[in-house]
Amino acid sequence: MSTLTAEKYLSIPEVAERLGTSERFPRRLIEERRIEFKRFGKHVRIAESTLLTYIESCTVEPAGRRIR
Repeated sequence: MSTLTAEKYLSIPEVAERLGTSERFPRRLIEERRIEFKRFGKHVRIAESTLLTYIESCTVEPAGRRIR
């Protein structure tokens, strides 16, 4: 028996909800080829793992505290 789990693919509204943005933002990411996506016929989907990687790559670490 295989232990492979199927990748979950998210629709544009689901991606927007997870990012807390309008649908326009993920559509722009796709149009500008800033995030990997899959096209299933006319449907565009983003793999959940791809979205998590994108979010991680956008994380900005806090700057060190300045000493005066």
